[in-house]
Amino acid sequence: MRIQVQAVNFNVGKDLIQLIEEKINGLLKFYDNIIDARVYLKVQKTSQKDNKELEIRLGIPGNDSVMKKTSNTFEDALLQAVASLKKTLIKQKEKQREKHK
Repeated sequence: MRIQVQAVNFNVGKDLIQLIEEKINGLLKFYDNIIDARVYLKVQKTSQKDNKELEIRLGIPGNDSVMKKTSNTFEDALLQAVASLKKTLIKQKEKQREKHK
């Protein structure tokens, strides 16, 4: 799977990119038809602590999945987004099994 990370107005550290790739590749255990993933990182200009926005777009044939989370760190937002996507992918796979019965 191809993973593309894009940050708006800042440079992403290697550790964060490595964590993103590791967590997104882990989603393949739950749904193996993922073609690619695009991750967008953005820091919101606000006085609130939860100003790190992360969006993951999974390229899935016929039904792309998008998850957007905001937190005080990109790592936390990533973990929240991956957990939500995991639930979504499991539901999609169950729906596919129902169709093929």
